[in-house]
Amino acid sequence: MLNIAIKAARAAGSIINRAALDLEVIKVGSKGPNDFVSEVDRAAERAIIDILLEAYPGHGILAEESGREHGARDSEFTWIIDPLDGTTNFLHGFPVYAVSIALAHRHAVQQAVVYDPTRNDLFYASKGRGAFLNDRRLRVSKRTRLSDALIGTGFPFRKGDNFKRYVKMFEEVMQSCAGLRRPGAAALDLCYVAAGSYDGFFETGLSPWDIAAGSLMITEAGGLIGNFTGESDYLYQREVVAGNPKVYGQLVQMLAPYTRVIRAEPGAAGEAGGAAQADPAAALAAAVAPDAAVAPAATPTKVRRIAKPQAD
Repeated sequence: MLNIAIKAARAAGSIINRAALDLEVIKVGSKGPNDFVSEVDRAAERAIIDILLEAYPGHGILAEESGREHGARDSEFTWIIDPLDGTTNFLHGFPVYAVSIALAHRHAVQQAVVYDPTRNDLFYASKGRGAFLNDRRLRVSKRTRLSDALIGTGFPFRKGDNFKRYVKMFEEVMQSCAGLRRPGAAALDLCYVAAGSYDGFFETGLSPWDIAAGSLMITEAGGLIGNFTGESDYLYQREVVAGNPKVYGQLVQMLAPYTRVIRAEPGAAGEAGGAAQADPAAALAAAVAPDAAVAPAATPTKVRRIAKPQAD
């Protein structure tokens, strides 16, 4: 399955590289303010889906541009695909973008591939077998102090994103770390955490196809990933923090007060689905929530103490 994912990622990368030679002729549409989709996104996604379903016709598909239109919806296996993470970078000729493909089995991500076509860098991981970059084993960094850490992030850019809330987080983290970076492709950002180039990462507003593959890279490289309170439901809660274990813990302490994780009241109907219904992407992603063992939950005492709601 990993080899098929690699084949699909390289096929999509070839389409992207060819298109990058003549950006001016690419047809571009908009899914919303500052949220672009190009014919290249769609062509790359079609190539990926064709390769995956040719090999595994009974598998499900969750893709950024086509949702669940393809594949079997009742399969235990679901491929989670972002054919071009960093479309805005690509359209401007800024060479930071990637293909992201993950395979979830019974809600746990088992295989992951992130391919950077501009550098021919292939990140890949299989659960329990480690994470790699071009055959080199990846390990998260060993820095222990947030003050020494380089942290990656992503800016809110879609209509409805809470920019004021983000600015507060940005200010607090920036004043506590050695540096903050925002290249603009979350799939690669997560791989950089796995490779030890970043010591940590946080972002809001991400969808499951942005982070599914990168999440396995991090855990297989010895890191941790969760939502802002350190729990493992980040895939469909639109907030994520990751890092080596020491830096991750410090980031969770800092970011927990800004969490927007939706929690149902005890005994309320549809506890898992209630959170997902607040957002279309969340509703799609609820079916592919990650393995609860991906990141240890913060203790209830700690969450209650630090996760105080703040006014925007």
